[in-house]
Amino acid sequence: MDILNDIQLLAILILPVLFAITVHEAAHGWAAGHLGDRTARMLGRVTLNPLKHIDPIGTLLVPLATFFLTGFLFGWAKPVPVDARNLGKPRRDMALVALAGPGSNLVMALLWGLAIKAALALWHLSPWVAQPLAYMGAAGVLINVLLMVINLVPLLPLDGGRVLTALLPPRLARPFARLEPYGLLVLVVLLVTGVLGVLLNPLIDLIIGLMPGAGVVREIF
Repeated sequence: MDILNDIQLLAILILPVLFAITVHEAAHGWAAGHLGDRTARMLGRVTLNPLKHIDPIGTLLVPLATFFLTGFLFGWAKPVPVDARNLGKPRRDMALVALAGPGSNLVMALLWGLAIKAALALWHLSPWVAQPLAYMGAAGVLINVLLMVINLVPLLPLDGGRVLTALLPPRLARPFARLEPYGLLVLVVLLVTGVLGVLLNPLIDLIIGLMPGAGVVREIF
């Protein structure tokens, strides 16, 4: 595989980044709807239309900047509204809604891995189609695994923090929930200092190694 310059890397990252964050948010709304809360559906947020989910800074600028500067992908979309009062079992169901986002990233990583396999099968027949597909597939695997793992960090407002809040007994969940305004600041500090990479890189490498086309992902990135 050829080494990509920054412009080429940016070109293959845009579509996987948009899909990764958009589907992640839509999955939250879809799960909430199936568990009794139709708020997101009524607001048009259970859709794959990225215009309904993207935040120009959080969905585009910040993820690309953090990826190029730190090697990690960090960003956000417009939060999907969920009204826990409409859920049958609010604590359990909020955890399931939270897990739907990282779960969608896992599915997308697998699909992008299969795209790499398809590209390799096409390489000798149509290299002009196979090569960009392989690069984009590798980007899709990497981005979705990064987003899945980072979102499972047990800090609010990340999905892992929502799950931890649901698992903690109420006497501990309430004080933990009050720490939410500081969660992103803590995450940024861990990211900038490199601590987040030390903690998460082994898990990220393990998951990527289990994906179809893992060799191509590691060769490119």
